[in-house]
Amino acid sequence: MLTAPRADLKPNTFEYENAPLVKATGFREYDARWLFGPEINLLGVQALGLGLGTLIQEMGQTRIVVGHDFRSYSLSIKQALTIGLVAAGCEVLDIGLSVSPMAYFAQFDLDAPCVAMVTASHNENGWTGVKMGAQRPLTFGPDEMGRLKEIVLAAKWAQRPGGSLAHIAGVAERYIADAAGRVSLTRPLTVIAACGNGTAGAFAPQALRKMGVANLIEMDCDLDWTFPKYNPNPEDSVMLHAMAAAVKEHGADMALGFDGDGDRCGVVDDEGEEIFADKIGLMLARDLSILHKDATFVVDVKSTGLFATDEVLKANGAKTVYWKTGHSYIKRKTAELGALAGFEKSGHFFMNPPIGRGYDDGLVAAAAILAMLERNPGQKLSDLKKALPVAWTSLTMSPHCADEEKYGVVDDVVAEYTALRDAGGTILGRRIVDLVTVNGVRAALEDGSWVLVRASSNKPEIVVVVESTQSEDDMRALFRDEVKPRLAKRPQVGRYNQEI
Repeated sequence: MLTAPRADLKPNTFEYENAPLVKATGFREYDARWLFGPEINLLGVQALGLGLGTLIQEMGQTRIVVGHDFRSYSLSIKQALTIGLVAAGCEVLDIGLSVSPMAYFAQFDLDAPCVAMVTASHNENGWTGVKMGAQRPLTFGPDEMGRLKEIVLAAKWAQRPGGSLAHIAGVAERYIADAAGRVSLTRPLTVIAACGNGTAGAFAPQALRKMGVANLIEMDCDLDWTFPKYNPNPEDSVMLHAMAAAVKEHGADMALGFDGDGDRCGVVDDEGEEIFADKIGLMLARDLSILHKDATFVVDVKSTGLFATDEVLKANGAKTVYWKTGHSYIKRKTAELGALAGFEKSGHFFMNPPIGRGYDDGLVAAAAILAMLERNPGQKLSDLKKALPVAWTSLTMSPHCADEEKYGVVDDVVAEYTALRDAGGTILGRRIVDLVTVNGVRAALEDGSWVLVRASSNKPEIVVVVESTQSEDDMRALFRDEVKPRLAKRPQVGRYNQEI
């Protein structure tokens, strides 16, 4: 019998090999992330499996899909997790090496209500984690994660007989066929498939070819868990710049970039210009709202304000709801509202039937983008982008802030902006006309520009995004002269991962 997890164990000690290590900070708002070794060990992962198995039993379920991404330690972590799940009496269906949306697909394909995908997504090497769900296509939110944390840290798990493990073949082939069947291109497109040497490289090129891409150029699609060039993160400027260079080199129609676990898609157009996912979402919403009148779309608070003002969406009766950032939050809200699609600025796209099954899938998003081009013959991706109203949106910038401190810092910033608004104050000479506080604070200004400060849900960071309706220089000023100095007053806030 496993003992209760501890948080004080050190690697390369007797205790470390004989007791579970689980740091409480690994339980995030909607998934779990730890540094493997100093924050969780294999016995800790086994305890996590016991806790997860106990939780899904409480929810009346036992059948669960498990998969793992391509990192040097992910297979061993999945096996430790499986030991715990089986000990809790669960029927485990192991689909092997996979991307996260393949595991979500397997819930439908294998008629399994639950999923546990071992992945650190785009996090740097050393990180591991688990994305979990018990009600397809949804993944856990704060309530389920809170209960899981309680069960695991207090060792409130229950061992039950009857657990089993089956290794399931053929899921990858069926997943690729399903994603590829969502579009059939007749246009002869040249497309860069960028995978950053992450897990998507094993599946994305084949799927894109099946979609009818005439000339597919593979870029860093060989699996390499050292990530020799950059982390597979299509929101990161390094990967986006590499994609842009490849488009220009090959004269491609676009580059599609996939993150480490394949649930996100980043886009560079035919002119080598990066299109952030919220702008791609607006392009898709415009296109889809013609086919589906009066559709509802859900977007996260980091996304462009153009969704709220776009004349094409208004003419087609479309409604947009801004909601909390996070794949679980947007997925859940999209399902709750019966929205046609949900878009998150980080590159998660949630397509409900008839476009998808409601979960985030980089390949389904790629199919939707290709289908949009197919429905607009004679137009390039850059043409569709140029047809949008103009707004200058920053990169997502993330200064370091410890998990124990980030929410308090953000609460203080929310209070500051609330007081500034109530006092009639201004930001760079513009009144605050609206504050969205469902997830940190998004301060909307009278000219449609806005600034956002929120706590990251899965890393020890604060998240900053700004958008200007005036100019690129004004966008930079909103960060340089407003948000950055406001955060810099707080010693808990450290160095940024990137800045504009």
